[in-house]
Amino acid sequence: MLSLSNSLSLLRAPLAFLFLVDNTACRLLAIFLAMLTDSIDGYLARRRRTATQFGAILDPAMDKFFVFFALSVLFLESKLALWQACAMVARDFALLIFGIYISLSGQWDYYICKALRWGKISTALQFLVLITLTLGYHFPSYFYLVFVAFGLLAFIELCKMDKIVPPKKTS
Repeated sequence: MLSLSNSLSLLRAPLAFLFLVDNTACRLLAIFLAMLTDSIDGYLARRRRTATQFGAILDPAMDKFFVFFALSVLFLESKLALWQACAMVARDFALLIFGIYISLSGQWDYYICKALRWGKISTALQFLVLITLTLGYHFPSYFYLVFVAFGLLAFIELCKMDKIVPPKKTS
């Protein structure tokens, strides 16, 4: 059964497709609804005690889908340079590198998926930049380096996360 909080997370996927409409009001509505569902879904899951491992993965996955889709549209419309879009998703590159590391080292089963402080900050800033770009404003090039710094901080936070201690093997 799909919980209300997971349904709200899933709603961000169709909201992303509203970015295909070249209309500022429509895009702003999509961003604000995505931000609203992002803030409400976790609250509801905790409040109703329906938080699950699936929801812990689904919520950030839908955030990433929305942001990647919107950035792709803005890039294709030449409103954002490729390196700026890549800088904005630096945190996601850090997550990917960390995921590959723990997979290759056989430690995947020992990590608990949970929200990262720097991930939440990065997502909030991504949404704010999407609003600004949708309104036609641009940031100086050096501003996008903030996302690279957040990516590094998220990677450090991942490396310091608590692990489940694997059971001892008995002979």
